[in-house]
Amino acid sequence: MSTERQQSPSNLPDRWLQENNELVNKWKNRDASSRDQNHVILLLSSEFQKLLRKIQGLPPLDDHVRLELCVAYNVCLLSIALSQMSEAEMLLTQTVDRVLQMARVEPTESSPPEFWRAVVTSVENEAFKTGVQNLLCVRWAIWLSNCTLEAIEGLQEEFSSLSAGLDQDVTSEARRIPSNVPLLLMEPRKLLELLQICTLITQGAERLNEGRSSEALTALHAASSLPAPRILVAYTHLLSGACLARTGRPQMALHCFRNAVETDFLCVCAQYQSVLIFRGLGDTQAEIQMLRFLHSTLMLPSTSEPLTAGDQIFSLSVLLRSPALRSLLFVPTALCVLHSLAQKCVLDSRVSEGVECYLDLLAAIHSEEHSVSSEDSRLPRLAELYLEAGTALLMAERPVDCMTLCDEVIATTAELLPERVVLEDPEEGVEESSTCADGEQDGAAMLFWTGAAYLLQGHSCCQLQDWKQAAAHYTRCINLLVKVSFKERGGQPQIPTPDMCNEKRRDLQILQRMKGLSLAGRGISFAQTDQLRHALRNLQLSLHAFPEYVNARLWCGELLWRFDRKSEAAAIWEKTWSISISSAENMPMYLREPQSGPTLDTEELRRRIRELHSG
Repeated sequence: MSTERQQSPSNLPDRWLQENNELVNKWKNRDASSRDQNHVILLLSSEFQKLLRKIQGLPPLDDHVRLELCVAYNVCLLSIALSQMSEAEMLLTQTVDRVLQMARVEPTESSPPEFWRAVVTSVENEAFKTGVQNLLCVRWAIWLSNCTLEAIEGLQEEFSSLSAGLDQDVTSEARRIPSNVPLLLMEPRKLLELLQICTLITQGAERLNEGRSSEALTALHAASSLPAPRILVAYTHLLSGACLARTGRPQMALHCFRNAVETDFLCVCAQYQSVLIFRGLGDTQAEIQMLRFLHSTLMLPSTSEPLTAGDQIFSLSVLLRSPALRSLLFVPTALCVLHSLAQKCVLDSRVSEGVECYLDLLAAIHSEEHSVSSEDSRLPRLAELYLEAGTALLMAERPVDCMTLCDEVIATTAELLPERVVLEDPEEGVEESSTCADGEQDGAAMLFWTGAAYLLQGHSCCQLQDWKQAAAHYTRCINLLVKVSFKERGGQPQIPTPDMCNEKRRDLQILQRMKGLSLAGRGISFAQTDQLRHALRNLQLSLHAFPEYVNARLWCGELLWRFDRKSEAAAIWEKTWSISISSAENMPMYLREPQSGPTLDTEELRRRIRELHSG
């Protein structure tokens, strides 16, 4: 600073020019592979702001206005890169006021688009005009970042004319006379190209969100013809696909999503949108294949890096902040995708694949290299994942492994179980008579998880044909479930019944289903050890809790037949085959596919009925 004070005022612009160019070259010569780009930007921003304060510490002078505008442009770019939009906007306003002062133009009170139109038209000096055009690009970027599309559309004519105005930008001059021209951190031409396509993409997303799909497609068609980084071209295909999906053309949408991935294979949002299309079409095989592809892509290190294009100074995500667009760009985490893949494989009877996915998922969660982040909030809680994985192992006929996972759930929840749980009417909310030790877990959920773990252990013992242990595990499950009561509005707590269940009361549905499965499992286990009266009683209680459970109904008929109550047995079998079974899709996976004990041969039962009627 002491050296600068010794300079005469006429040499200050040269010093400032040199300082600006050194800072720009520092950015251009940085290690582009370094992950600590934000630190570099922060340091540069601090240095550029110091330089700008020096320049603006003097009254605005025509002979160094070009330098001031270039430095202000560089500082604004750095502020945008750091998402400091208010700082960039304040600096922009301050700089434009000085330009108007130098141009001897009185600023007018008007809307932002009208103000900037007046600025552009009133500045005639060529040195001023180039700098103002650069700042107009900055203004555009800030509006776009804030999703202020109305202001951008209000200056559409001025923005369209920027291309011609930037044909001879300062960087081309810098190549001819590098010592006399202030350098810029990013060519205005490059910034302009990004702004054009990002604006069209944002407009397309907003119009799609408003239900104006045909208008959105028009904007996206215009965007696809512009020079742009691959990822932005991929986004135009992605949004076009979203428009086609929204208008009932899924196959054409899939074609657009495929184009997006072919343009940029890291466009994971297009892969995820394809998953949703296949899911909607019911094409499970294609959905599983796409989930595998998506998970593999998400595991690549590059997909976690900031969204950048070329050598630009800021992430494209700074310009693409439209809520409508961000919802379309949403992609679950790799762990969430792996969970969806595991669940989908199991439910599609690809059990061995599902087991491997579940084991990989649990290993990743417990890995020291991975910690579950807030972005993984869509994952079920760990106890539920263990129960789902246990179900998959049970379906793969690995009962011992299933029991091991269930032991983990029981050990984790044993000291946290409430003494009893009262489920209340939805209008009054859910209240419990006791609170879990950690103060966060819901008491009913804790009890249900533990009960489900015992239920799966009972199923596992049935597979092992250890009927005594199976009955013991089912009993433990039942003993937990009887702690749950239901309180209607203005009433007293009572034992829940099937007629209390409805779509809003999923907790009651889970409770009744689990009761039915555990009672049926115990009843079938008793039947295998010839405790027929206990068996029949348990199966009848099972049907009272869960009337739609087919295996319990068939076994109840079997026991009635053994007790020589053949007409009753035939009636219950015939009724079983005539009732419609409601979907279990809203149930946890470990309650969807009952595994409680051996099944009966339906053809054999029908033969008995025919002989009974013919006799």
